[in-house]
Amino acid sequence: MNHKVILFLLAASVLICFHLAEAQQPKKIPRIGYLVTSSPSLNPSLREAFHQGLRDLGYLEGKNILIEYKYADGKPERLAELAEELVRLKVDLIVAAASTGARAAKRATTTIPIVMVNAGDPISSGLIASLARPGGNITGLASYSPELTGKRLELLKEVVPKVSRFAYLTIDDSPSDRSSLLDTQAAAKALAVQLQVVSVKTSNPDIDGAFRVMAKQRSGALITGGSPLLNFHRKRVLALAEQAKIPAIHSVVLWMDDGGLMYYGANAPDLYRRAATYVDKILKGAKPAELPVEQPTRFELIINLKTAKQIGLTIPPNVLARADKVIR
Repeated sequence: MNHKVILFLLAASVLICFHLAEAQQPKKIPRIGYLVTSSPSLNPSLREAFHQGLRDLGYLEGKNILIEYKYADGKPERLAELAEELVRLKVDLIVAAASTGARAAKRATTTIPIVMVNAGDPISSGLIASLARPGGNITGLASYSPELTGKRLELLKEVVPKVSRFAYLTIDDSPSDRSSLLDTQAAAKALAVQLQVVSVKTSNPDIDGAFRVMAKQRSGALITGGSPLLNFHRKRVLALAEQAKIPAIHSVVLWMDDGGLMYYGANAPDLYRRAATYVDKILKGAKPAELPVEQPTRFELIINLKTAKQIGLTIPPNVLARADKVIR
């Protein structure tokens, strides 16, 4: 047999054996981390929306994707430790909820890709360089848009036109609320109303004390900030607002599930569904630094007439007509 033919057959055999061996090796299943400030029972709809987004893209948990869940149970100080646990587990990617989760993940790793979801203002909080080119290892979806906060105050003012003192409830030093608060203060000035900032401590949030401050300041209406820690205590805030008959508008839609009066903002479940597209792109080789961060472009107004009735409030017809959803 020709020498060249023998060499060709040997090379072909080696190549076939290599491909057979490669085909027999099990394909690595990507493992992602899911980092959240709250607990599993407080935001099941958001987690399900993320799962639905993954399913729509062909990912089935336990089959072709693995998820490591880390919940801080309302204790943001635990996020750093949980993020480090995910790094030690050598996850391929971290999905981090809100600015606090994204910040903890970013401090824990500069190499593992991070997809932030429902973050506040990621530029002012130092998470990214710009929306178009985030830089570093983080990208994802922001929930903040400059026109949001002013619109919330305008809507609340329409509902309670005789009220001149509004309270803004926030968590002390919350990066999620920094830009939102500044924009709300500017809107208050334009509307010629008083905005009183009521802040509770991160380490030991005294919600009852905050309402005593509001009563002392004679606040007639309330805007709640978007801090994940404040979300964790939303049931207590809502109970006290109802007890004091204080109309409130909220920046996180989850509050409406527990009896919030009004919500104006982005569709949070939609943001979590969209997060799955970032996961898919990164797992297929895209670089977070080059994936533009999305901001919400569509907003919804939700009004709860049950809560309005409980606090003796009549929602003006012109406001009610603009609602995307009315809870009766």
